[in-house]
Amino acid sequence: MATHTLSNSKVLSGDYAVEARATLRIESVDVVRGIIMILMALDHTRDFFGVRTDPTNVATTTVTLFFTRWITHFCAPTFFLLTGVGSALSLAKGTTRELSRFLLTRGIWLIVLEIVVLRCLGFQFNFDYRVTGLTVLWALGWSMIALSALVYVPTKLVAAIGVALIVGHNALDGIRSTNPIWVALHQPGFLLRTPEHVVFVAYPLIPWIGVTAVGFALGQVYSWDATRRRSFLTRLGLGLALLFLVLRTLNVYGDPVPWSPQASMSRTVISFLNTTKYPPSLLFLLMTLGVTLLGLRAFDGSVPAALRPALRFGKVPLFFFLLHLPLIHLVAVVTSLARYGSVHWFFESPSLDRYPFTLPPEWGYSLPVVYAAWILVLVLLYPVCAWFADVKSRKRAVWLRYL
Repeated sequence: MATHTLSNSKVLSGDYAVEARATLRIESVDVVRGIIMILMALDHTRDFFGVRTDPTNVATTTVTLFFTRWITHFCAPTFFLLTGVGSALSLAKGTTRELSRFLLTRGIWLIVLEIVVLRCLGFQFNFDYRVTGLTVLWALGWSMIALSALVYVPTKLVAAIGVALIVGHNALDGIRSTNPIWVALHQPGFLLRTPEHVVFVAYPLIPWIGVTAVGFALGQVYSWDATRRRSFLTRLGLGLALLFLVLRTLNVYGDPVPWSPQASMSRTVISFLNTTKYPPSLLFLLMTLGVTLLGLRAFDGSVPAALRPALRFGKVPLFFFLLHLPLIHLVAVVTSLARYGSVHWFFESPSLDRYPFTLPPEWGYSLPVVYAAWILVLVLLYPVCAWFADVKSRKRAVWLRYL
């Protein structure tokens, strides 16, 4: 049986050398995660307040709308990568068996939260289950369950498995099937579709499990000295970004939708950057994870004062996640009440093409309004998240690890 350990006497070397203790946090990881949480809130605010149009349609989008959506593409890959990194860091606090048990139970918990909290208290504000989307918490949960088995495998093999899933899954793009297992693993589609109920998988699992596995292997760099670690993060981040540019330019492999020259330079750039997220293509992951690695390098050793609020968010990511959707939804309800004197649209299950809600008459606001609503949500969330971060730093209750 393979085991993975970080040093018990000096958990991390370089700028992160600390005595082993009950709680281990790396500020560069937390601040990158916090930035991503902030961007995620922007994307979901746009879902509720923006004009209902496809921001990635090259023919109809605008530059500002596209890049408002594009910047949020970094969220999901970073979540999964840092889930793996955090799992590796947890080995400093216990045994491989204990980590495996935690990953298994927390993975199951996340799937429950996806089905109950996100579906009923986040997107829908009802419990009729007419439309159920399986999204990020579903995929994170299954990735943790998969990692609960992979932690017993040598780290190099975990990395190889992760890379193989990321690099190879686009070779399967030509296989189209409505088989539920295939839908869950590789192809977005319906697990259930009846006149009464729809269950749709938006986050097929294969590539996301791969990213989590790679993140677990990446976590080992935090046992290296600072110079070696920072050099590695820089070289790997730039290498992934360069590989994205080369493969995307060649249009040979790595994304089911090739780019093409457009009528203007701005739309050509949009076409070039408009890689596939569902499921995340190799090029999508190269584009996003390269930047994430450079972010980890940029904040390795110090976090600018201006980003301390992001650091607080990053210390309580699941707590933030579970609060922000109901809050955005509630702000939309209040806006609807003020504008129409009615709110029924925000409590009804729509058809899948109108998800997450059927639009009220003439609903949809310009990007400045969307950004204003986003800032309001962050301002309201910050004191609650800061309070909970302080609670987690002071207390060692087991249940806190599940929030």
